[in-house]
Amino acid sequence: MQRRKFLSLSVLTAVAAVVPAANAEDFRTTKPTVWTAHTVDDAVMAMYGTNSATQSGVTITMPDVAANGGAVPINVKSDVDAKSVAIFQNANPEAAVASYTVHENSVIDYDLKIKLKSDGTPITVTAIVEGRDGKLYSGSKTLTVALGGCEG
Repeated sequence: MQRRKFLSLSVLTAVAAVVPAANAEDFRTTKPTVWTAHTVDDAVMAMYGTNSATQSGVTITMPDVAANGGAVPINVKSDVDAKSVAIFQNANPEAAVASYTVHENSVIDYDLKIKLKSDGTPITVTAIVEGRDGKLYSGSKTLTVALGGCEG
């Protein structure tokens, strides 16, 4: 009897894990031009149909100077009741970094590492949060990737 109970709980757990993933939008399929856009403005326009975002509600935390452009740690936080989050940068050939579909009860507190190509000029990372109210909220931060050394 214990075995049946264990198996039924295992199946329920597997189904519970699959259902949220089934609701996620595959932005690479539905919005392919986002991933080939070369500027942040073009990528945001391709993703959301507008570049008009309120400069509030989103916080990006990352170092002011990164020793290694190959793995720059970034944190994006927001208290906005969101439908999606997208991250962009202006250093690499394509501006889009990542996009996420947000469940209505999710907490936006994402940590990731991104690779940034650098020629010594300051790089701006921008996060756009699409609110359930239909508005776009943004935050950005600038950093410099140190040149030279064996880490870059």
